[in-house]
Amino acid sequence: MCINVGKVDRIIRIIIGLVLIIYGLYITNYIIAGIGLIPLITGIIGFCLFYTIFKINTGCKK
Repeated sequence: MCINVGKVDRIIRIIIGLVLIIYGLYITNYIIAGIGLIPLITGIIGFCLFYTIFKINTGCKK
């Protein structure tokens, strides 16, 4: 599996994910916190399914 999320993209995703999770837990809205898991996980593993579908690649150099 090729990493298709670049370094800057990963950092932005992790920050956005953490902010959404913290905000969701702060206002006790678990849906927002759950949505925050998506960018957090894709930022940690470096693979995004939507990037594959739309043939976007910010990580691997061929």
